[in-house]
Amino acid sequence: MDPDVDLHVPAQRAELRRHPAPVLLAIAAGGACGALARYGVAQAWPHGTGGFPWSTFVINVSGCLLIGVLMVIVTEVAPERRLLRPFAGVGVLGGYTTFSTYAVDFHRTASAGAPWTALAYLAATVAGALLGVWAGSALALAVVRRLR
Repeated sequence: MDPDVDLHVPAQRAELRRHPAPVLLAIAAGGACGALARYGVAQAWPHGTGGFPWSTFVINVSGCLLIGVLMVIVTEVAPERRLLRPFAGVGVLGGYTTFSTYAVDFHRTASAGAPWTALAYLAATVAGALLGVWAGSALALAVVRRLR
C-alpha cells in the first residue's frame, strides 16, 4: 500500500485498488541503493571497538537531514509523484540510515569499557538526528519559498 494514502479521504482510497508491485519495487530498488551507500561509507571510514562510532553517526545524521529535505520535496514540490517517497524515503534513506547499527555500536562501545563515550554517542545521535531533520526541512523550505 502507498504510505501516502489517507484512508479518510475518499479520492485517495481509490489508490488502494492499484496493484502494490510498483511501490514494492520502488522500495526495494531504493533500499538496495541506500544499503550500498551505507556500506561504502562504513568501508571507507571504519571505526574500532571502544571509540566513538563516527561513520554510523555521520550516516544517521546525514540521512536524517536528507529525510527533512525529502519531506519538503514530497509535500511542496512534487506531491503528485506517488513513487518518490517510497523510493527515496522508505527505500534509499531507510536503507542508508542504520539505527540498528547505532544500538549495536552503543552496546559494543559500552562493553569495551568506554561507558562515557557510549553515552555521548547515544545522546549525540538522537540530538543530531532531530537537528538534522529540522535543518534539512527548514533549509529546503526556505529554498522552495525563495524559488516560487
